Amino acid sequence: MELAIHNWMRAETIETTIRRVSAIGYTRLEIAGSPDQYNTKDLRKLMKEHGLSCWGSVTLMLGERNLLASNEAQRAASVQYVKDVVKMVKELDGHMVSVVPGTVGKIVPDGRPEEEWDRAINSMKEIYEYSEAAGILLGIEPINRFETYFINRAEQALALAAEVGPNCGVCLDTFHMNIEERDMFEAIRMAKDKLVGFHVADNNRMAPGMGHLNWQKIIDTLREVNYDSVLSVEFCAPLDRTPANPYPGCIDEMPENLSPEQEKFLIDHGSSSVTDAFYTMLTKESYHTLSKLI
Repeated sequence: MELAIHNWMRAETIETTIRRVSAIGYTRLEIAGSPDQYNTKDLRKLMKEHGLSCWGSVTLMLGERNLLASNEAQRAASVQYVKDVVKMVKELDGHMVSVVPGTVGKIVPDGRPEEEWDRAINSMKEIYEYSEAAGILLGIEPINRFETYFINRAEQALALAAEVGPNCGVCLDTFHMNIEERDMFEAIRMAKDKLVGFHVADNNRMAPGMGHLNWQKIIDTLREVNYDSVLSVEFCAPLDRTPANPYPGCIDEMPENLSPEQEKFLIDHGSSSVTDAFYTMLTKESYHTLSKLI
C-alpha cells in the first residue's frame, strides 16, 4: 500500500503542500476537486519533481452542487462539475474520483426517495460514461448523516454503484464508517472488489493514531479483501475555542490563499484554517502511524 494525502484541509498553495508531504514520505496526492484552480501540466511536473504522483480527487459538493437536485439545470451543472474533476484527474495521470452525490451540509430532501434515487442514478450514469472513456474509476463515498441524508453507509453506496455500471465502485472513509456502520470491518468486507479508494482519519477526525480506531485491524481487513492500493489521509481537525484546547494557537487567524469555497467547506466540516505547525504535526502523525502498518 501507498500513502496519499488530500490537500483541501489547509489554506495554502499546492506548492507548499507538495514540499511538505514529499519531505515527510508520502508518495501520492488526492487533489481537491477544484479543477479551475490548477494548471494540470505544471502540477504534474511539480509532483514529478518531488517524487509524487496523483492518486485521484474528491468532489467538493458545495453550494448548488447536487447530483439528485430537483432542478434540472442544477443537476446538469453538477454533472458537468464532476466531469471536470474527472478530466482534471485524467490530465494528472490519476486513477480515481471519489464522488459524494449530494450537497455536503444538505440534510433536507428535495423529493420523494424514489425520485431522488432515479435522479442520482441518471446523473451518475452520465458521469460514468464520461469517466469510462477517460479511464478513470468512480468511487461513491458514503458520508455521515450530519453532512448528507442520502448515502451514509457502504451498502447504500454499493446499491447505487450497481445501478450505475460494472466498473463503478465505492470509496470508504474510516471517520464516517465509525459513525454510521454497525461494524466498519464488515463494511470493508462487504465492499470487497468494489473498493476503489479508502480515506483515513481517526474517530475524532484528527490524524490516524490520535483517536481510538484500531488501525492494525483496519489494515488487516483491507488486506483480507485484497485492497492493496492507496490510503488517503483526510483528517479535519475539530475546532476547540475553549481553555481546554490541547493545541493552543492552532487556528490560523490570517490564512493565505483561502478561497470562499474552501473556507465554507472547512466550516461545514466543523473546522477552520489551521497553522502551518499544527497542520505539519497532523500530517506527520498520520504518516508515522500508518507507515508502520502498510
